Parts: sequence; structure tokens; C-alpha cells
Amino acid sequence: MRKSVFAGVFAGVCGLAAVIAAPATADSATEFYTNKTMTYIVGGGAAGSYDFYGRMVARYMEPALPNVTIVVKNVPAAGGIAGANAIYASRADGLTIGTSNTGLIYNQLAGNKAIKFDLTRVSWIGKAATDSRVVVTSEHSAFKTFDSMRNSATPIKFSIGGFGSSAATETIILARAFGLKVQVIPGYTGTEPEMAMRRGEIDANVGFLSSSDTFVHNGYGQFVLQIGGIPLPGVPQAAALADTREKQQLVALVASQAELSRFTFGPPNIAPDRLEFLRDAYRAALENPELKEQIAKTGRPVEPLYGDDVHKLIVAALDQSDETVSFIKENMTQN
Repeated sequence: MRKSVFAGVFAGVCGLAAVIAAPATADSATEFYTNKTMTYIVGGGAAGSYDFYGRMVARYMEPALPNVTIVVKNVPAAGGIAGANAIYASRADGLTIGTSNTGLIYNQLAGNKAIKFDLTRVSWIGKAATDSRVVVTSEHSAFKTFDSMRNSATPIKFSIGGFGSSAATETIILARAFGLKVQVIPGYTGTEPEMAMRRGEIDANVGFLSSSDTFVHNGYGQFVLQIGGIPLPGVPQAAALADTREKQQLVALVASQAELSRFTFGPPNIAPDRLEFLRDAYRAALENPELKEQIAKTGRPVEPLYGDDVHKLIVAALDQSDETVSFIKENMTQN
């Protein structure tokens, strides 16, 4: 009998505890966010592509939130690392979220001491686009095809913003995968690679398809290789040229960055109800016809993905072989 009474009392206590500890409801999240000010951190400078997507997301998330004002804050230092560090270190109250570039993945693989984040632990909200990587060469360059680059006995001049950036890492990865002789020249940011190609200073650049399309369309250069994304007519896909396991792994790593373009996240441990609330607002923003129309006018892509689906892609991108990790570490720290 005592056992039965104890069991009944225990069950009652547990039931009460479950009620007390039950997760907050959507109503409580609505109440929390009402009339609040949120911060959306952009790990890049004003007027850049990350700033463009960040401000579009902030603008169209606002109507889906209860009288919330979203303030966009640019933190451009350290190739996006400073912005990501700021997001990660913010209070987990759901009032600070933001974006940065996919080079964060390379830096985490390399164990960069400047990073203070772990992308597997952040609160993933979504990603806005799939934007394949492309190798573009100048109309003045001798390299009109990828085969001509692979067969070159002289170094090919590639522009990068700086060593440790995603463009630098991807240039070195592609050189390793396909045996290219390259000379990597730093100091080119924004549209400077395109201007440098037009002046004949450099031969090639690794970048986003959306950022390079107008340059090629205007006849200033050509696409010679594509990494990920929907295949371009007449342009070889790197995955089809990767004929060894190592090459396939390297190409897949670069392709994963294309899949994860323009992501948004918050610090770890945002309360589940608030995180779901933010994901719903983000989804409403990215599926807003007006946002799609505004972005389409610029020729940029919108291919969203949400929440845990983004987290899975991040985990997969960080799950690399020891050989690949060693290669990334060596080439991101040697300069």
C-alpha cells in the first residue's frame, strides 16, 4: 500500500513539475517580443552583398513580428569573424541575430584562434540563397577555358581580398584539386577584381555566380568553371572533373558553401519558443512576394531553407577528413 501511495504522490509531483517546467507557448513569445528592439548584425561592410541580404531580411521580418523594430549593425572586421563573434557572444534572449559569410566554416575547420564561436551550437534561423561558386577569367586573359588553365605552365594570376578569406581558401582548394599553377594576389575587394580583370592586372577570380553574372553578360569575361548550383550551359562542373576521392572531398566542401549562402543565426541556447517565433518570422520574410521581387530586380537568388535543415548542412560541411582539415589549416595559416 505504501508503495502505491508513494507512486501516486510521486506522479502528482512530477505532473505539477511538468506543468511548471513546460516550455513557453507561442503566446508568451509574442508577449516577449511586443514593442521590442532587435539587433541584426551584418558581418560585413555597408553596401556589400551581405549587407544587402541582411537589410532585406530585417526589413521583411519586421511586419511578421509584433511592433518590433530591427536595427541593422555592420561589423565588417576580420572577414566576417568579428560579426560572428559578436552574434555568438550576445545574450540568448532572442533579440540579437545576424549574418556573416560562409568563410566562417573554413575558419572553424582551420581552428582559427580569432574565432569565438562554434557553428554547430548556434541557433540556426535560416539561409536565404543558394549561390554557386564560379571561376571567371578576363576577356584579356589567355585562359578562355578551364582546360587551358589546367595545362598552363605559367602561374595564373588570381585576385583575393585577403589571405584567410573564403575566396583565398577556395582558390587554393581548386588549385590543389586540379593541379593549377596559381599566383594569388591579395587586396581586391568588392568590385575591384572585375576592374582589375578589365585592366589586365589579373587573369581570374573565384566568386559568387550572382556577383559575376553581369560582368560576363557584358562581355568582359567568361565562366570557365562552376562549383555547385544549377549547371550553366557550356560551363564544366567541378564535381564532374573530380576523379579521385580527395578531389571529390575538396570540391564538395566548396560546393557546400554555395548551398549555405546568406545564412542567419543567433547565439546558442535561445529559448525554443522564441527561436521558433524567429524562424516563423524569417520564413514569412523570405516567402514574401515583395521581397522576392525586390531581390530578383538585382539578379540575386532567393532559395531559402530554415532552422534544423540549415544546421544539418553546417554539420555536414564541418565533417571533413583529417587530410582535408590538415590541408585547410596549412593553407589558411601559411600567410
